[in-house]
Amino acid sequence: MPFPYNFDAINSRAATDPIGFAQECEAIFNRKVAEAAAMIAEHSVALGNHVVFLSGPSGSGKTTTAQKICDSLDKLGVRAHTLSLDKYFVTVDPETSPRDASGEYDFESPYCLDLDLLNSHFSLLEQGEEVVIPHYNFTIQARDPSMETLLKLERDEIVIFEGIHALNDLLTHNQPHAYKLYISARSDIEHGGEICFKRTWTRLLRRVVRDALFRGMDVDKTLKMWANVRIGEKCYISPFKYKADLLFDSSMEYEVPIMKQYAVKAFSELPDDTERLDELRSLLPQLLWFEDIDTAAVPPDSILREFVGGGIYEH
Repeated sequence: MPFPYNFDAINSRAATDPIGFAQECEAIFNRKVAEAAAMIAEHSVALGNHVVFLSGPSGSGKTTTAQKICDSLDKLGVRAHTLSLDKYFVTVDPETSPRDASGEYDFESPYCLDLDLLNSHFSLLEQGEEVVIPHYNFTIQARDPSMETLLKLERDEIVIFEGIHALNDLLTHNQPHAYKLYISARSDIEHGGEICFKRTWTRLLRRVVRDALFRGMDVDKTLKMWANVRIGEKCYISPFKYKADLLFDSSMEYEVPIMKQYAVKAFSELPDDTERLDELRSLLPQLLWFEDIDTAAVPPDSILREFVGGGIYEH
């Protein structure tokens, strides 16, 4: 388990040297990315494997981290591609789509994915065959054939499949030699030896900010979905994380002071029917303790840009 961050140290650096603080945090993150890339490259050479699985719960920064790993692999002379498992969602069908205990569609279930097609593609890509990558349109909840793409791996190329279910046995059982990463914000923040800001709150902040800024989603809708997201994590994601070759902490020590400016209003206006209301209301006073850091301190290749925008990577 990663060491917790210290609240007093965060606030001191945020108040006295925000730019230097941000640069140090980003340098630490980039070193972790470079180390992950080196391990993937070594693994691929040793086993001749071309498929990498990268999993993690919502708000972990999987997409940006996967692309940053690709950049690091490129510096090592290894060409890499990233591919979101979201592309393999199947069209919603009232008869066959999985449902939760309340009878609603269970969009957290791995059975929302075209598992047969995925497993076929894993094998074909390993064999150097060309595959047609589907595209799922979340607006219409259906496949969009006009957005399909082609992918074929050369002998020394790698593809990183990233998504919440990437370590599920349903996907990995036919790829025993694939390198596996589990990514999440894994560090709490402590004050006086007690946790004052939980790691799950870090991911929730990321999700709330991203949904509000780029998905046109009110905070109450995000929070209502969050309860199901957490249930899905416990059922479908966490049970597989210790099968990973590498557990990667995607938290950033300076990020709560960055996210604070976007999130305070959201957590000040929680509807009374919000699930886990008491816990979420307790987040606001904790959040207000933190100093602010202006978003200008966040570099364009940062994982935080996945949530606040202005980054160089596609999401």
